[in-house]
Amino acid sequence: MTIWVGTGWKMNKTLAQARDYAETLAAVEQERWAGIQPFILPPSTALAVVSAVLGPRSRVLVGAQNAHWADAGAWTGEVSVPQVADAGATIVEIGHSERRTFFAETDATVNLKVKATVRHGLTPLVCVGEPASVFAARGSVTYVLDEVRAALQGVNDVSSVVLAYEPIWAIGSGGREAEPADIADVFAAVQAEWGGSVQAVLFGGSVNLGNAVPILAVEGVDGLFVGRAAWDVDGFIELLDLVAAR
Repeated sequence: MTIWVGTGWKMNKTLAQARDYAETLAAVEQERWAGIQPFILPPSTALAVVSAVLGPRSRVLVGAQNAHWADAGAWTGEVSVPQVADAGATIVEIGHSERRTFFAETDATVNLKVKATVRHGLTPLVCVGEPASVFAARGSVTYVLDEVRAALQGVNDVSSVVLAYEPIWAIGSGGREAEPADIADVFAAVQAEWGGSVQAVLFGGSVNLGNAVPILAVEGVDGLFVGRAAWDVDGFIELLDLVAAR
């Protein structure tokens, strides 16, 4: 089974910083990560640079943190799936909780973006996750399944889709680390409904060197979507090596 391990840089890194990160990653003998699918999601300004540095033979996939559902048009400030693909992206992150909270993304727009990404042959990385209040009320499974169903509604072939379960209470600088028992029921439910159809189901939320292996040991976890612990390239490489050696 392929284990996915990736990171999104959010609104961080200049072109020079992105190039340095990619060059360091490209210089590593990547065969040591056999069985792992690494990926990085730079800001859109750095997509082309990172993709060019890594090159087409790299084991590391490059993706975009967002893309519009329309192929072109009067959408000031947006970028389309064809545009991010042209810059080297093979993955599109969709539905991150920050996009839902601060940029008014809804289940409906997430669904449109998933369909656009699939239509153009890219991998949708669909983020789902419940707030702390839902977790405390033991409603996580229902909440997450509803988000997944809404995101994939009407998508005839979901085999390219990667799901990332990122509980809102576990992400960001104020998030708390999830215990395996906190997430086991969600992964069991998602895998029971979608495991035979989607490409992978990942966990994201305060992942670090100390908890990566225990999280991967949870039944149904196919990989990790890492935040701050992988923003430094040495940290990302160390995580990849740790997963490869587990």
